[in-house]
Amino acid sequence: MGIPIQNKTVLVTGANRGIGRAIVEEAIHRGAAKVYAAVRKLESANSLVEEFGERVVPIRVDLEDPASITTAAQEATDVDVVINNAGVLKTASAVDEHAIESLQYEFEVNVLGLVRIAQAFAPVLKANGGGALAQLNSVASIKSFADVATYSASKAASYSLTQGLRDSLRAQGTLVVSVHPGPIQTDMADHAGFTEIAEPPALVATAVFDAIADGEFHVWPDSMAKQFGGAYQSFAENVVNAEMNENPV
Repeated sequence: MGIPIQNKTVLVTGANRGIGRAIVEEAIHRGAAKVYAAVRKLESANSLVEEFGERVVPIRVDLEDPASITTAAQEATDVDVVINNAGVLKTASAVDEHAIESLQYEFEVNVLGLVRIAQAFAPVLKANGGGALAQLNSVASIKSFADVATYSASKAASYSLTQGLRDSLRAQGTLVVSVHPGPIQTDMADHAGFTEIAEPPALVATAVFDAIADGEFHVWPDSMAKQFGGAYQSFAENVVNAEMNENPV
């Protein structure tokens, strides 16, 4: 069952720029009552407050700082929808001399950060009737790219965890959504060398809230993502979305 965003309270990590900012803007345009702009530095959300007034509430969240996440969950007790957008990317192949360092950093933020968000906010969502948790994964979750192999590995892990969260949180009525963008016009895409083919962040924001409203698990928001999603559809339907009662190991 889907969840309309109108009159809901939404929390968005990495809200100050790129996809996160677009998600905040889309939530407001769809009638969200309040949006917590979860950022590492509160002042980075000032322009959102200036634009939308009291409907945007900056709150400190650093995915590398478990205490900040716990504190945020204690403060934002009225949250209905959590969108974990924040993430990091290092340009490193598996044989790069800095591969292990990059992998450790990306797993700390992209993987452990997701677990910390889920553990902190799942009880809040349950108390408020279930709500939704959306995780920004990537097309790199299902296809590794050599030049960003460590990032791809971290996103594959976060996608796997997102699937687990979907099943774990179903009983409490929480909808879990896995979002898989291709190259989007962000600093991260520029750093990875995808500037020329990147598409607007608004595509992701629109697709996220459409999926939440429709109760969908997978989201493929842009042109490249849709190609991946089309090729992946059979596996997703027959394996990822299938009910499997037997432990495979």
